[in-house]
Amino acid sequence: MAATDFEEEIRSVTERLLLKLRGLPQADPVEVVAFSIIILFTATVLLLMLLACSYCCVHCCCPERRARKVAVMTIRTR
Repeated sequence: MAATDFEEEIRSVTERLLLKLRGLPQADPVEVVAFSIIILFTATVLLLMLLACSYCCVHCCCPERRARKVAVMTIRTR
């Protein structure tokens, strides 16, 4: 039941977003700038989440990619 509520909420948000996009050419400049800032902020958050998940997945799931420490021997000369 919760899945259908979630799908309905996503559909509702998408419809409101499309309605807002259709009315954007007639909107005043302040509304256009505000809408652009909201879209830019949302895209930035999604991109940062994608980068964080990718970084975590590479370091957690691929242990062979970790930097290997190489022992360095020093040669003493007399």
